[in-house]
Amino acid sequence: MTTTRTVLLAPDKFKGTLSAAQVVDALQRGIAQTAPQLRLLSCPIADGGDGTLDAALAAGFTAHTATVTGPTGAPHRARWALKDGTAVLELAETVGLQALPGGELAAHTASTRGLGELIHAAAASGARTVLVGLGGSSSTDGGAGLLQGLGARLLDADGTDIAQGLDGLRSLATADLAPALDALEGVTLIAANDVTNPLLGEDGAAAVYGPQKGLTAHEIAPADSVLEAAAALLDPTYAHRDRPGAGAAGGTGFALFLLGAQQRSGADAVFELIGVDALLDRADVVVTGEGKLDAQTLQGKGPAEVARRARERGLPVAAVAGAITLDPAQLREAGIGEAWDLTSRVGSSRRALEHGEQLLSEVGHDLGTWLLEAASEHPAAPA
Repeated sequence: MTTTRTVLLAPDKFKGTLSAAQVVDALQRGIAQTAPQLRLLSCPIADGGDGTLDAALAAGFTAHTATVTGPTGAPHRARWALKDGTAVLELAETVGLQALPGGELAAHTASTRGLGELIHAAAASGARTVLVGLGGSSSTDGGAGLLQGLGARLLDADGTDIAQGLDGLRSLATADLAPALDALEGVTLIAANDVTNPLLGEDGAAAVYGPQKGLTAHEIAPADSVLEAAAALLDPTYAHRDRPGAGAAGGTGFALFLLGAQQRSGADAVFELIGVDALLDRADVVVTGEGKLDAQTLQGKGPAEVARRARERGLPVAAVAGAITLDPAQLREAGIGEAWDLTSRVGSSRRALEHGEQLLSEVGHDLGTWLLEAASEHPAAPA
């Protein structure tokens, strides 16, 4: 009697081109041509950054939308997901770089207010746990806008609400966080990210991430001073400003800490929500990947975490990517036995980007043969 072998397809997105679910679909088409007898389990993954929401939806969460304040103040339609009292939100979806009108950076005025409004909407809808995927922020406002979006009173010397963004934060004179804390009564907040930066200093939000949002070199020190003054007012005992992760997403981590949020590894938090471990327990072989397998992949990103957990179970792992800069020894050390990349297949990154789905399907065709061999060498997992 022939045993049906099970393959877990657990890639991350190919950023800027294909969602993780699209990567899975393309690979499935190719594998079906050479190994139709394999049982394929689909599990698009994410690690707390953009793509987290899509991973939750692919895992059975229900999609919801709300109109919130975009990063520059215009109304912005944002998605979030809900299942069994747990909401998944993505900063990038609401106030990220991708939400900037025309993609034009607004380093001094971009605000996180819309994320606070989205958290409020999720809590008001009955969510008791709210996981916020941090990453891709357009703002360096220290999370001030987020606090305002939840009802906090952040006022200038005249008793007027401060303006949005880093520029508005300069005028902060008094703060009352009680309304925001009341709005989250009974809600567990989780900040999902792998950033360990504090709020301030050479490793802080302005110095490390400010340039991505448009801060010039000579603007970083003044921005850090603004964040320091705001932190002294919001966090007078310095309980949160120096915590690892406070500098995440332009200081949004700091604001979430003020509201009692727990910080968790993005991959750990998302994997738990979408049931990665249970699927790994059913698999005989695993396929993961992302747009680029490089040194950053090894720093706790989703594909590396999939490979680590698979290796703990003695499972063979293959990876697919748009491009690979890791050498074979590094891949083996990460637990990845075989890897395919699209760029070397077609000779240029431009063509790999333009024809990603087709190329992934072709890789899937080749992958199917390898999967049959790899699965046959591993004891069959429970169905």
